[in-house]
Amino acid sequence: MANPALSTRDRIVSAASKLFYSEGIRAVSVDAVAEKAGITKRTIYYHFDSKDDLIAAYLEMRDQPNLALFKRWFAETEGDAADKVRGVFFNLARAARHPRWKGCGFLRTSAELANMPGHPAMKIGAAHKRRVEDWLSGVFEAADLKAHSRTLARQTVLLLDGSFAVVLLHRDPSYMETAGEAAHALIRARAASA
Repeated sequence: MANPALSTRDRIVSAASKLFYSEGIRAVSVDAVAEKAGITKRTIYYHFDSKDDLIAAYLEMRDQPNLALFKRWFAETEGDAADKVRGVFFNLARAARHPRWKGCGFLRTSAELANMPGHPAMKIGAAHKRRVEDWLSGVFEAADLKAHSRTLARQTVLLLDGSFAVVLLHRDPSYMETAGEAAHALIRARAASA
């Protein structure tokens, strides 16, 4: 059922987001999005030039809420930067135990568009991953790890994205917890050598 409080464009993006995340971008037709939003296909094309533009809007909508969630989990975890980063991984593992969890929407979309590097959604996904890395780099700078902040941020992102992939493959969120322990150990090792 359509939410009348949302603008038509927002209803379209909301419907597309639910479908794209649960079923994948290639599996979902514009007709399915129109039906879920309670509008006509023509209305979608009034607001979006193409399905590609709608896919890009889906990822844009995920960007800031995902980063805000990571920041919240970081802030809510007790301890130093290593503990707090591990807390992000542990919260992700908890989220991955939910039956509707389908992994990282940015990574799943990039896998579906791997042969289209110039696609607007690929650019949005890359920008999101850079923002996460930049945030982590700032976290490590604030923790007096400035000399290692960029390297630690990149290593943490690799552990994060690797755990998303392996959890999807095995359907075992404990891989995310193991990645969190690895990030914790890396950060502590850098702190000890600083």
